[in-house]
Amino acid sequence: MKNLLTLFCLICSPISLADTLGSAPTHVDIGAVKTKGTLEYNAADQTYTITASGTNMWAGQDELHYAYQQIKGDFILRAHFAFEGKGVDPHRKVGWNIRKTLDGNSENIHATVHGDGLTSLQFRSTPGGETQQHILKLQAPDVIQLERRGDTYIMSAARMGEPFQVTSVTKAGMGETLYVGLSLCAHNPDVVEKAIISNVRIITPAAKNFKPYQDYIGSHLEILDMKTKNSRIVFSSPDSIQAPNWTADGKTLIYNSKGLLYNFDIATGKTSILETGFANDNNNDHVLSWDGKQIGISHHVKEDNRQSTIYLLPITGSKKPVQISATGAGHSYLHGFSPDDKKLVFTGGRNNVYDIYTIDIATKKETRLTHSPDLDDGAEYSPDGKKIYFNSNRTGLMQLWRMDADGKNQEQLTFDTYNNWFPHISPDGKKIVFLTYHDGIDPNDHPFYRHVYLREMPIDGGEPKVIAYVYGGQGTINVPSWSPDGSKIAFVSNTKL
Repeated sequence: MKNLLTLFCLICSPISLADTLGSAPTHVDIGAVKTKGTLEYNAADQTYTITASGTNMWAGQDELHYAYQQIKGDFILRAHFAFEGKGVDPHRKVGWNIRKTLDGNSENIHATVHGDGLTSLQFRSTPGGETQQHILKLQAPDVIQLERRGDTYIMSAARMGEPFQVTSVTKAGMGETLYVGLSLCAHNPDVVEKAIISNVRIITPAAKNFKPYQDYIGSHLEILDMKTKNSRIVFSSPDSIQAPNWTADGKTLIYNSKGLLYNFDIATGKTSILETGFANDNNNDHVLSWDGKQIGISHHVKEDNRQSTIYLLPITGSKKPVQISATGAGHSYLHGFSPDDKKLVFTGGRNNVYDIYTIDIATKKETRLTHSPDLDDGAEYSPDGKKIYFNSNRTGLMQLWRMDADGKNQEQLTFDTYNNWFPHISPDGKKIVFLTYHDGIDPNDHPFYRHVYLREMPIDGGEPKVIAYVYGGQGTINVPSWSPDGSKIAFVSNTKL
């Protein structure tokens, strides 16, 4: 599929996004606009500025400026939209526009926000026919998503930080290949309006019948600014890359792909293999020590029925990683170091029950901290070493929990209707970022290729806020993902490339 942070550049192999910024999307005026529209791209923050005049996008005829791509099959469109200035007409419109043709009277489906905050899914079913709409009970959203699933078109919209509100329309006859893109209309032929559009994504989802852990689609490595909530794609691959974490100097991201670990140099956009010797079947449970000198990995030992086993090695790599968890003990999925770097905390599969354990690095002695027949996973120490945060489905859905470092005083922190995974504590110990599945999944599972939120909440609990709307899941944020200064988060999103 065509990648979109240039909006429309095909990535055929792993490359840095910096290599694609010279490409500009196709953009045109639709209808007899009085003033020509424009489109500009800001490479630094990967945002678009669009201007447009136009009488309206309604009834049987549209006038707008349109930055588009042609796409075949199912897709997901998502972006953050913001008008610039107060504007003139309250019904100026910006959003996603799907069209059968580039004619002004074309059949179309338009997910839009108006200048006065009205939010609606608009659609014209025949050339020149009347436009209809489904209005959402939501004023002035920042985030708009429009998804095609066969003949069904689903609009999701939210004010930044809030969950999506959803509406949809089923409309046959649009055709297999459609024009899709960003649109702006001034709703006044004598006025030119402007909008800023960020976090632009055009996603080709996984096939409905894909087989997990056998069929993979491509990946984007993204860096999210925690203040602005703007996310930049810094690397793209047609392969599955997973679970980025930062080195202590903030210069490198480490991720896994096809059993190996890779260094991604943020400044240059170049990747290199992190030497792990015989450990060449690593999963996405890799973590760095607090002093930044070691990395712990979870390698599947072929001779032990591919048991996930914990090893340590220098952050610079080694051909001879040191084994920590015992052979034959059961799966050990690593999640963190204690702040003094003397212990590891992990999910241990012992007698087909998965609980939270610690292991002393020097003595290799394991200590079981939870004793639940349900799944406990994703454990991580607080920076002061006093608490361990984890996720558990012992009350039904997967929710966030915490306990004292010795396993005492276990308490639930989230109580919503979602499945929440992988709590990651900010370097200052004040916040938690975690992964949320907002469509129905098995609480025992954290699958690939779903709509998910990245959410943030205070360390002691409270109302979570969405910080990113993502197509991903497994591999998106399994490991500690904060930058050392706490200003950014690294994560993986997915699309077929």
